[in-house]
Amino acid sequence: MRKNLVVAIDGYSSCGKSTLAKALAKKLGFIYIDSGAMYRAVTLYFLRNQVDLTNHDAVIDALNHIELNFHSRDYQSHITLNGEEVSDEIRLMPVSEAVSPVSAIKEVRKEMVKQQQRMGKSKNIVMDGRDIGTAVFPDAQVKFFMTADPKIRAERRFKEMQAKGDETVTLEEVFENLAHRDYADTTREESPLTRADDAIVLDNTDITEEEQLAFALEKVQSFLPVTA
Repeated sequence: MRKNLVVAIDGYSSCGKSTLAKALAKKLGFIYIDSGAMYRAVTLYFLRNQVDLTNHDAVIDALNHIELNFHSRDYQSHITLNGEEVSDEIRLMPVSEAVSPVSAIKEVRKEMVKQQQRMGKSKNIVMDGRDIGTAVFPDAQVKFFMTADPKIRAERRFKEMQAKGDETVTLEEVFENLAHRDYADTTREESPLTRADDAIVLDNTDITEEEQLAFALEKVQSFLPVTA
């Protein structure tokens, strides 16, 4: 039985996993680890260096040259790739279109899982991703599986991209990208997206961010140490 508390949040793309994870970590005073950002940063490195995903040796060599780190400002998680801040660039469409095949590579997942487990070894953490409750921390005390209507997810993602100044992508393209990622995530051979048997389903199609936070806090409450 682990002494530190791990909250694992899995689910489909653009379901607000990171929004909930950040809010939950802030409320609980836990560390927030954005596993999805790690895979996106690896994807960005592969794109920049034109790494052939079918070349096993090239993938291994690239992974040996990638150093990822997180730092926090105002409870916002920022990621650096070999010392460079890439938090905004990894959210752009070129990375979004390439992240699923990169994430499906066994060697990539093994390396990321190793780093994630190291981060959650002794601290109270909230981590979101695709396989946190099934592969990374199957012994996590609290697990959530998030879902929402695909059209709502696409609209949320589209508004997020517009807010960051990306005016080149249409809502239809975002919807198609999410559909493709759902298929790739759920059918890949290595750690596919599945709901852990003991995960709590959170469908946020028709609820606010405040309501989903209240729901999650209620579920986590019983696992927190009793204070005098």
